[in-house]
Amino acid sequence: MTLDFKQTGLASSDTGTPQPGPSGPNLSIIQHGNQYRRCQTDSSMDLTKLKPAPDRPRLFMSKSGKVVIVFPNGEIVEVANPPDRAKDDSTVGSKNGQLSRAGSLTVLRRTSSKSKVGSTSSSRTSISTENDSYASVDLGVDKLPPTDTPDASHVCSIRLRNLIRRLQKEDISKEDLQRNLEYAASVLETVYIDETSTNKDRNETQKRLCDEDDELSEVEPDAVPSEVRDWLALTFTRSMSNIKRRGEEKPKFKSVAHAIRAGIMVDRIYRRLSSSTGLHVPPHVLLLLKHLDEWGFDVFAVNDAADNHSLKFVGYELLQKYDIIAKYKINSTVLDTFLLNLEIGYSKYKNPYHNLLHGADVAQSVHVILNQSKLVHWLTDIEIFATIIAALIHDYEHTGTTNNFHIMTGSEVALLYNDRAVLENYHISASFRMMKNDDSNILSNLSREEYKEFRNLVIDMVLATDMSFHFQQIKNLKGLLSMPESIDKAKALSMVLHCADIGHPAKEWNLHYKWTNQLLEEFFRQGDREKELGLPFSPLCDRSGVLVAESQIGFIDFIVDPSFQVMSDMLEKIVSNLLKEQRSGSGTSINEDQAYDVKKDKSTSTTSLHSSSGSSRSSTPKLLGSDGKFEFLKPWLDHLVKNKQIWKERAAKDAEERKKKEEKGENTNNNNSDTSSKTSDVKTNDSQANSPIPLNPSGK
Repeated sequence: MTLDFKQTGLASSDTGTPQPGPSGPNLSIIQHGNQYRRCQTDSSMDLTKLKPAPDRPRLFMSKSGKVVIVFPNGEIVEVANPPDRAKDDSTVGSKNGQLSRAGSLTVLRRTSSKSKVGSTSSSRTSISTENDSYASVDLGVDKLPPTDTPDASHVCSIRLRNLIRRLQKEDISKEDLQRNLEYAASVLETVYIDETSTNKDRNETQKRLCDEDDELSEVEPDAVPSEVRDWLALTFTRSMSNIKRRGEEKPKFKSVAHAIRAGIMVDRIYRRLSSSTGLHVPPHVLLLLKHLDEWGFDVFAVNDAADNHSLKFVGYELLQKYDIIAKYKINSTVLDTFLLNLEIGYSKYKNPYHNLLHGADVAQSVHVILNQSKLVHWLTDIEIFATIIAALIHDYEHTGTTNNFHIMTGSEVALLYNDRAVLENYHISASFRMMKNDDSNILSNLSREEYKEFRNLVIDMVLATDMSFHFQQIKNLKGLLSMPESIDKAKALSMVLHCADIGHPAKEWNLHYKWTNQLLEEFFRQGDREKELGLPFSPLCDRSGVLVAESQIGFIDFIVDPSFQVMSDMLEKIVSNLLKEQRSGSGTSINEDQAYDVKKDKSTSTTSLHSSSGSSRSSTPKLLGSDGKFEFLKPWLDHLVKNKQIWKERAAKDAEERKKKEEKGENTNNNNSDTSSKTSDVKTNDSQANSPIPLNPSGK
């Protein structure tokens, strides 16, 4: 049986001659043969009560002065037989610092300065070569020196540089990097403790470390000689080891600032790996996600390319774009589970419209509005985080029916939420309940204050998507726009989410038309259920009586267009006030140069959002107009006008077709009622009824 040199710093010898350990300590244990001598019976020490520790040797001493080491495998070894303090010191030999006494085990302390320096230098050279090899070739941490040894910081620096080279070549696994970063963090913590400890509290720190780590509190002060106590502290405690060796040369940080810089470097490496190895986004999906910042983003194409996982990849890219994953230390596995659970919830009722595509589309639309308007500079990180999540979850587990349907049928959710914002309350509750599970809790690293702010903002935003609050919401915002006071962030973000939720008529025609057909199909399915239950049809839910074009024109004129106009005015007021405050020196929220860009883009699939830094100022539109108002691009306005015009043309065409059908029906009725006509006249009338262009009822 041999001692772990890295744990104890001791080496054994089969020849009975003391040998220094590989780490260059001054102490050794003499071993006879291949076995250490077992502890002799001692009435003051019950060996059956000496329990081993699973990860390190434990040290015990009896009142009579016997020192015993209990190893993790259960072996019990007597380390030294110190002399009784009551005896005369003449019984103790002192050749070269050697303490001798009757017995087979001896503790040797070598005091020769030349041999000490030579041995230390030789062993350090040997270890440096060995550790350099470990740090450069093998990424395991088992062979690295303990974090509290002098060589640890040197080996750590070599290993970190090797990790950087491997990261550049993408030749490293996440598990290897995580283990090495944990080792580096432990080294930095040890260095920090060493550098910041003072003479005043060293004795107290030594006692605390002994009590917690090495159980030396069981050793009474007068029970052992001072030499033995020094050996115990030097070998088996971290603080005494550092105190005793403070005169030796050892690699160390010159200041706490260096330790901080090293910590920042380690954190950057970890963030870089987290960003690059988080969720795997297929290359063909990445190509489509490059258009994530555009108002015309085609979520249908992304969903087809992503095998029905558009919400997962869009949600991940948005959180990555604002560096939310790194800032709030969201585990990639937890985030993946959260996004997959969202997709499962959105797909629960197989809705044609309120499904995962709608969730992804609304979240992407919110992102574009924040960036186009530069409102993102007005927000904190936690507010951006809450806004993205609110958009992603706002219709989680939607039933495919309206709030009114739940109220009319007396559903469980209507009873639970007392007929008030039934579905919106349910979306919020179900989402937060899902996030309470450890495997999908992306909020686990938020502080209590951050979580409270996050939750309140998400609740306000999602509740504002209830269409029954629409006109009141518009009225309130118009009132705020006419007042000089600033607008509350929760109200502003709620309006942004509401507009994104109803905003498909403000998208390109091909996208708007797809959304319209899917929404109507969902309405028709509700109408089918209402017909089965004997309930009156809800608006737009009767398959046989819906005027699609007319309904969309009314939706644009009375709902969508006024909402986007109020939202645009609100955004202009907010950012204009921020720019004016900056110019007057009364505020520092945003400056004009910042307003050209959004916050730093950390996404893996898109180019940096700081696009203006590489372009001339002349190519960037002026932020403040002649009236002092902030101006920004509003791509939705043109689409609203174009889509409304297309619907008007279709409405006119539909009206003409209905008129023709009515005329055709009248002709058919007149022909069927003329029973006295001749046979030839009947044949003529039949041919007229089947003709594609109805004839005049008079037969001309």
